[in-house]
Amino acid sequence: MSAVADLLRILDLEPLERNLFRGLSPQTNWQRVFGGQVVGQALVAATRTVDGRPPHSLHGYFMLPGDPKAPIIYEVDRIHDGRSFVTRRVNAIQHGQAIFSMAASYHRDEEGYSHQMDMPDTPKPDQLPSEQALKEQLMPTMPEAIRLYFERERPIELRHADPMRFLDGKPRPPFQSVWIRATAPLPDDPAIHQCVLAYASDMTLLDTALVAHGDTVFSGDIMAASLDHALWFHRPFRADEWLLYTQDSPFAGGARGLTRGRIYTEGGELVASVAQEGLIRRRRRG
Repeated sequence: MSAVADLLRILDLEPLERNLFRGLSPQTNWQRVFGGQVVGQALVAATRTVDGRPPHSLHGYFMLPGDPKAPIIYEVDRIHDGRSFVTRRVNAIQHGQAIFSMAASYHRDEEGYSHQMDMPDTPKPDQLPSEQALKEQLMPTMPEAIRLYFERERPIELRHADPMRFLDGKPRPPFQSVWIRATAPLPDDPAIHQCVLAYASDMTLLDTALVAHGDTVFSGDIMAASLDHALWFHRPFRADEWLLYTQDSPFAGGARGLTRGRIYTEGGELVASVAQEGLIRRRRRG
């Protein structure tokens, strides 16, 4: 409950002036701001300048690591207001420099053609061990980086379809599936659910580029950082109900990995799609 309440406070930006907002970061031991936080806060800032249309896509670039000890200023540029579509650009600024830039598009509801890719055959969340069960079973054998990650209270619960990949170090085909949901009920406002999903969509995705190599972003010798992030909303959903985040990595090379994700309701409706490229390189010893 407290982790979700903290997330909602983080997403509730302070208005400073027309088109100008201030966001804060949770005070944890992280040395940089979580990328999903900046995506979610930027979407909040853009959405607060739009009336009557939900977002259908966002595309963002990370330029600098965020400083969790300093506020983030979000400056919104109202690029276009049309009859069907609205376009916004948001710059996230710290210490006088842009750390993230995002374009978001909003579209009024319309009828049209409809199809979707089917949800893959994956165990349901109630068929997988809970995070608490995994903690009790695996915590004593976890590497320190993974243990510290799982020890913290987090606003998003994850249930990995293949949790053993974090422990056995075996290469696998570059796919993974993770069930996600907020750990407590959220308000009914659809915009909150969209911003919470934008926050969660940065979780686990880049790690998919390491599945083929038997490695994870928790390895002490891996340097990993999101470079860009794209998210498309397809249908309404609730982020406090189970959503399947199925992910793949079609390519890695040149110290970068490309990853993609599809997000389904438990009933099989495709509600969002994601793409991301990130930096993945081994740290130089010494």
